[in-house]
Amino acid sequence: MVMAQAGPTSGRSTGGSGPFAAAARVAGAVPPTALVLLGIVSIQVGAALAKHLFALAGTSGTVALRLAFAAVVLVLLWRPSVRIGKRMLLTVLGYGVVLGSMNLLFYQAIERIPLGAAVTIEFLGPLAVAVVGSRRWVDGLWALLAAGGVLLLTRSDGGLVWTGVLFALLAGVCWATYILVAASLGSQSTDGQGLALAMVFAALVVLPFGVGDLGPVLLDPLVLLAGLGVALLSTVVPHSLELEALRRIPPRVFGILMSLEPAMAALVGLVVLHEALRPTQWVAVCCVVLASAGATRTAKQA
Repeated sequence: MVMAQAGPTSGRSTGGSGPFAAAARVAGAVPPTALVLLGIVSIQVGAALAKHLFALAGTSGTVALRLAFAAVVLVLLWRPSVRIGKRMLLTVLGYGVVLGSMNLLFYQAIERIPLGAAVTIEFLGPLAVAVVGSRRWVDGLWALLAAGGVLLLTRSDGGLVWTGVLFALLAGVCWATYILVAASLGSQSTDGQGLALAMVFAALVVLPFGVGDLGPVLLDPLVLLAGLGVALLSTVVPHSLELEALRRIPPRVFGILMSLEPAMAALVGLVVLHEALRPTQWVAVCCVVLASAGATRTAKQA
């Protein structure tokens, strides 16, 4: 979950130089495609760790821990100035609201349905951003393929809990909105200062929901350490890896690689959470991956 990608998977901030770029130089010898894949794995392992944390900190409490720790880390790294213009302030506030809402909804989804299924359904959001408004018939085919994949995913034997599907769809709407707001933020801030401020506000947005879940476990060092791990795996590490990768590969290739995220989520869900999808559900995941990759590729050729 997450930060600005190329293509239909856009949603992660990646521009600028600074602390993240300095940290990413350590991975300079690693092939850029491997960096992208490692970033995808990091995000999904972070989500799996978060799901394990639900039993102790609650769903909303886990979101609050993740965003709070991510905000602290980003503020320490970027040291953003609070002296910003009104337009920038409105963008940061909007970004924070969408970011907080997206994470709350996504974590509610993975509490009810497998991680791979939730990410696949949520992916309809960025895919819609890629194809909406297009008049080319091929983009319509990608949209139909993705919709068919999600329908197959939810209607397979046993299906999925519909509340989980609904939360994932709403998270996808937030992701699509997030992409548009992130583009506006990127045009006003060339480094991570805007992201750091937005993360602080996102943490403040979810805090009222998380306080009730956290309760006494807020003082448990193991819970706090796990929350920090979720923040690093879900935000800081993938952001650094993606930034370095985008310096070395074309955005089109980056976007196509990011289309593998639903499949990686399903694989991490299987290995880490023991969430086995049915064969028809794996086919559904592949349909969405193919639709996302296809939309990314054809969008760059237009």
